[in-house]
Amino acid sequence: MTTTKIGLSALTALVISSMIGSGIFSLPQNMAAVAGSQALLIGWLITGVGIIFLGLSFACLASLRPELDGGVYGYARAGFGELMGFLSAWGYWLCTTIGIVGYLVVAFEALGTFTDQPDILIFGKGNTLWSFIGASCIAWLVYALVAKGIKEAAGVNLIATIVKVFPLLLFIGLAIYFFDSQRFFADWQGQGIITDDQQPATLIDQVKNTMLITLWVFTGIEGAAVLSKHAQRRSDIGRATVIGVVITLLMYVAITLLSQGILPRAEIAEMPNPSMAGILTSMMGNWGKVLITFCLIVSVLSSYLSWTLYATEIPHLGAKNGVFPPSFTKLNQHNVPHFSLLFTTLTVQLCLFLVWKTGNSYETLLLISTSMILIPYLLVGGFLLKYALQHNLHWRYKLVGGIATLYAVWIVYAAGVEYLLLSVLLYLPGVLLFLYSQRKFLGKWQLRGYEKIVLLLLIILAIPAFLQQIN
Repeated sequence: MTTTKIGLSALTALVISSMIGSGIFSLPQNMAAVAGSQALLIGWLITGVGIIFLGLSFACLASLRPELDGGVYGYARAGFGELMGFLSAWGYWLCTTIGIVGYLVVAFEALGTFTDQPDILIFGKGNTLWSFIGASCIAWLVYALVAKGIKEAAGVNLIATIVKVFPLLLFIGLAIYFFDSQRFFADWQGQGIITDDQQPATLIDQVKNTMLITLWVFTGIEGAAVLSKHAQRRSDIGRATVIGVVITLLMYVAITLLSQGILPRAEIAEMPNPSMAGILTSMMGNWGKVLITFCLIVSVLSSYLSWTLYATEIPHLGAKNGVFPPSFTKLNQHNVPHFSLLFTTLTVQLCLFLVWKTGNSYETLLLISTSMILIPYLLVGGFLLKYALQHNLHWRYKLVGGIATLYAVWIVYAAGVEYLLLSVLLYLPGVLLFLYSQRKFLGKWQLRGYEKIVLLLLIILAIPAFLQQIN
């Protein structure tokens, strides 16, 4: 995209920025509602091991196969063929493009806390006309920024990441100072937490519920790998991924655990979100809410920028290999894939319109598309394991690939088979795009035997998914 490459600090900031969006500000309440301190520790330990090994998978592959670009797309294509590479790219792009709209919605909902009154609704839940206009302006401002060059956009993101991390570190510092160990251990076992069937939640129930929350908070781990061809040094890809994961994990763990030493778990569980605002207010007064709300707005906007870079890169790389239409290869004078960026921004604009006009329908689309990002993670772990076994590499590569694959299988299962099945309906239009692009690129369809089976399975699975929707 650009002749000026991205350094380690900017790559690390991209990884952190894409993982830390809006969820971290609601995490204390989300966790307190389902688990006591003991279950939190166990849940984070298991999640931490899984996500670190997934991060190490990206680092290992960046070292073993430095010629592969695009991260989730490049690894899926190299390991499992053109069709699986495309499905990984299509699912990733669709999830990214639909998902980042939520960042703009959250930003204007947060802004509404400063402007809205009971009798004056300006931004509301981020779905009013004024929210639509404001979010549209930001989408096109980001479009203009990215069109000027990837390094420039990454530099802006680095500054924004520093700005949004500072209040998080302030929260952690104050929480350490005000931490009450007696309060933390008072609800060690999560007394009073009940399951969906109104039974007391066991330790296993609580741990599982924490992991159902944590499986979403690390999406974006692949950021440095997706932009691999823009790195100053290929070795920076693995370093940025691991550093970003460790920093983010430590902040997540610190914020959720320390919170239960500031206020009683049951009280945090009943807080409105973003719950970090209420906890910080208890430590530093009303300025706490203002600071967290400001940080939330900066956070989601910087995350929007990061994910826009990823959403622009993937179709461009796919088009160079003939799995996306040739128009996605077009570059502007700044070596940015302009058509890919434009197409992504137009899709965001359409989704913003859906948020404004339909609300609930968009929420369903968001839930379905979000599950699509988990399949690329499974293919990354699977590719490392397959490559390590085929080439009889050192046992540590097999271990990393094996644990990463097992963790990816778990998060795919935990995310819900229902939404995964419904995502087939979003994959099918992509299949038509793949067949068109391949015919255009090669002059004919070129499918391997197992790829034909995969296509047949997608069509078969689409039937019950479609029937479920119309019923």
